[in-house]
Amino acid sequence: MESTRTLKDKVFLVLKGLGMGAANKVPGVSGGVVAFVAGFYEEFIYSLKKINRKAFKLLINGRFRSFYHYINGRFLSLLFSGMIISYFSVSKLLDYLIKHYELYVWSVFFGMIIGSIYYINKDFKVWNYKTYITLALGILTGLSISFLNPATQNDNLWFVFFCGIISVSGMTLPGFSGSFILILMGNYVLLLVDSVNALYDTFLNIIVGDFSFIYNDERLRMLQVLAMFTLGSVTGLVTFSHLLSFILKHYKDITISAIIGFIIGSLGVVWPWKKTIFKLDPSGQYIFDSAGEKVVENYQRYLPQLNVETLYAIFFIILGVVIVLILEWYGQRTRRVKS
Repeated sequence: MESTRTLKDKVFLVLKGLGMGAANKVPGVSGGVVAFVAGFYEEFIYSLKKINRKAFKLLINGRFRSFYHYINGRFLSLLFSGMIISYFSVSKLLDYLIKHYELYVWSVFFGMIIGSIYYINKDFKVWNYKTYITLALGILTGLSISFLNPATQNDNLWFVFFCGIISVSGMTLPGFSGSFILILMGNYVLLLVDSVNALYDTFLNIIVGDFSFIYNDERLRMLQVLAMFTLGSVTGLVTFSHLLSFILKHYKDITISAIIGFIIGSLGVVWPWKKTIFKLDPSGQYIFDSAGEKVVENYQRYLPQLNVETLYAIFFIILGVVIVLILEWYGQRTRRVKS
């Protein structure tokens, strides 16, 4: 599979990683949808599935080249490179856009979800009572998650490990937003803001030769939390990939119908017209994270009025649909070339 990839394909794979990384960070949006629509979802799951006992044996025996080839290493390294770059670039831009143009950003994502539903549904022909039931269950699950109230923050390391396992669901399961799940579990700020900022500050300290952070108990605790979250994420990524690979192989039709349901249900999370509800302390004051931003508790949805702002939002919804159609066109073109 690697030998057939041109330089252009590799560049686009990094860009797809950028897209997945940005989508994974935004609450309500699933990076798995990007993988599904862009035509590399099954290869992604297949490659992750290869991280198994045989892969670890190759690694322990020092057969690094064989290990890299066995796990489809170039594909994974390019994709994850894009995700990492995204976290420190595109996702930062998204943070800015959401802060200043929230309605229009959510409108684009809403359109992308609609486009994704069209894309997956148009090629799915196996509709029967089983697939209709799993479709309904998927929709109900997605909508139920949309309207749950979040828990309080919990930095217990075992819970953080569990959060890591759950958070990667958005990467492997289209329609499930790992970031939104973290909000519901109460640990979005702790794991995707505070601990990441602690790591960033630590890198800066090391670069300038300042090692005073080793005496900072709060910093060390945040790094410990991030390490446990990363371990949980890796565990979840490998576990989910093996499970999904088995399910896709043996129950592909009901899995696809469930994914369509999840994605339809996720429209409730990315509904553009919503008011952000921020967390308050017992005295009624806003709670701020380590970056000085207000902590999001949930969203209050409402129906829009017909005005210029709403018309702009509708334009951005259409733009979101167009983006998915372009991704679909490129995915189909790539598959035709490889076949």
